[in-house]
Amino acid sequence: MKPPYDITPRVLKLISSISEKIGEVNATYLSKQSPQLRKQNRIKTIQSSLQIEGNTLTTEQITALIENKRVVGPKKDITEVQNAIQVYDELNSYKPHSEKAFLKAHAALMKGLLDPVGKYRNQSVGIVKGEKLEHVAPPFQNVPYLMKDLFAYLKDSDELTLIKSCVFHYEMEFIHPFLDGNGRMGRLWQTVILLQDFPVFEFLPFEKLISETQNEYYQSLSESDKLGKSTPFIEYMLGVIDKSLAELLNYSQRNLKDTDRLAYFLGQGFTEFNRKDYMRVFKDISTATASRDLKKGLELNLFESSGELNKTRYFIK
Repeated sequence: MKPPYDITPRVLKLISSISEKIGEVNATYLSKQSPQLRKQNRIKTIQSSLQIEGNTLTTEQITALIENKRVVGPKKDITEVQNAIQVYDELNSYKPHSEKAFLKAHAALMKGLLDPVGKYRNQSVGIVKGEKLEHVAPPFQNVPYLMKDLFAYLKDSDELTLIKSCVFHYEMEFIHPFLDGNGRMGRLWQTVILLQDFPVFEFLPFEKLISETQNEYYQSLSESDKLGKSTPFIEYMLGVIDKSLAELLNYSQRNLKDTDRLAYFLGQGFTEFNRKDYMRVFKDISTATASRDLKKGLELNLFESSGELNKTRYFIK
């Protein structure tokens, strides 16, 4: 059975806005971000998703763990980050329609934090906020059937991927299939679903905006519970995705470094090129900026040059 939700004017407006921004991202190199930008965004994703669950590690500590350096901190927090690093490194290996992959991801994400991992809960649970019982999850006996229905819904080719990702996130949180790790799994699997159509979501840290608007996140879940449909949560999550794409585009226009552009350009398959070739890849930079970038590339010994002024050719080592 298709999970209930409404297509509201706000949903339509957000889908249109997101589609425009994704088009702009795809029209530039941002759909394949530079290694530096990818690393920064991956760190933001991991920190933000775990921070929602109470993890205390800083950006610097998470960066150190990614670089296999020793970090002093709570053992549980370090384990959570190490697990998340592994899972997000393998993001493209997870198939969104596969329940087996979903359980495998939970096992990796919760390894050393929960027993058993990668298995649905075998007891009833309720979600408490403060002193108030916020949500009573469906009986544990129903969880396997509810999750199978949810994965069947993901295979509906008539549904928009943007909508499906939000609906799955909400419905999974409602079912609460695991004893722990439901929140981080909901956010992870929404990314996995989006990735099937939009490569940019591999490194788009929309979890950062969720972390910054946690009250709205939980409020939209609560409103959807009361309404009996996921519409409020869809509106909230589409708004988060829209803002995250806007931040990415804004970053590219204002803060992208010469080394980011050079790192991306080197991955485009050129063996030799000139300044015009460089500017065809980066359409929004000036001739002066392109010249400074290429000078920086020579200083970094990324390529060699031959000729002078506008007749200079560059040869990648």
